[in-house]
Amino acid sequence: MERYLVVANQTLAADALLGEIRRRAEEKRCSFHVVVPATHPHEQLLYTEGGARAVASRRLEEVLAWLSGHGVDVDGEVGDARPLDAIRDALRGGSYQGIIVSTLPPGLSRWIKQDLPNRVTRAFGIPVHHVIGVRWTAPLHS
Repeated sequence: MERYLVVANQTLAADALLGEIRRRAEEKRCSFHVVVPATHPHEQLLYTEGGARAVASRRLEEVLAWLSGHGVDVDGEVGDARPLDAIRDALRGGSYQGIIVSTLPPGLSRWIKQDLPNRVTRAFGIPVHHVIGVRWTAPLHS
């Protein structure tokens, strides 16, 4: 069974990412490990590491429940605030056929400004699929 690493935070509930995961799950038997880097939320002027982890954890729990409810074989974890380090840590714990990185659109995304999708490809040599989504806004519904 193929296994994919999914990396997202603010776009975790974006239709583009959820659609990509469901499409892959329907095409062939595969599983997903979702990593949510505990980056500080844009909407919070003041934040703490604990607060950022709490936001990431809530997002992760909700998306795992939603995906599981749609028949997707998925698990996940909250990762390091630095997305490249979060990916590196996840790769130590498993083998993946590909990495799906979900970002905000250019101009809004810190991850694109940091060239994260290309840096991940160069650092780990695993195929990377970049998905662009919208910011997390509300709880998921069926």
